[in-house]
Amino acid sequence: MIRVVIAEDQSMILGALAALLEIERDITVVGQAATGAEAVDLVLRTRPDVLLTDIEMPGLTGLDVAAELRAKGSTARVIILTTFARPGYLRRALDVGAAGYLLKDAPSAQLAEAIRRVAAGGRAIDPNLAAEAWTE
Repeated sequence: MIRVVIAEDQSMILGALAALLEIERDITVVGQAATGAEAVDLVLRTRPDVLLTDIEMPGLTGLDVAAELRAKGSTARVIILTTFARPGYLRRALDVGAAGYLLKDAPSAQLAEAIRRVAAGGRAIDPNLAAEAWTE
């Protein structure tokens, strides 16, 4: 079972993501956070396999959360889920140790597959954004 914490400041999206992932037989949501600080605390307490986090949140951003978790020795793999299709954000996410970077308009099946891939030690990057970042 892949254990996931979700960090998202918009409560409707947070609830929808949790409900969507709970449908998957091999994924369980072990916590939900509405701020970056809550996400750090929750990940350190629950020790999930994957943190799925928005990039823009009150206080600490998803990038800040990834960097702080890395500094504190967390083994949780981080996937950034965002509306920002910007190569600069992708590079910064990779620099702070994120293993995934997906856009919120991706199909839900792609999200579940990305969580599986990242939990298994791989990477999951939006292909169009990766191509754009590569050419810059």
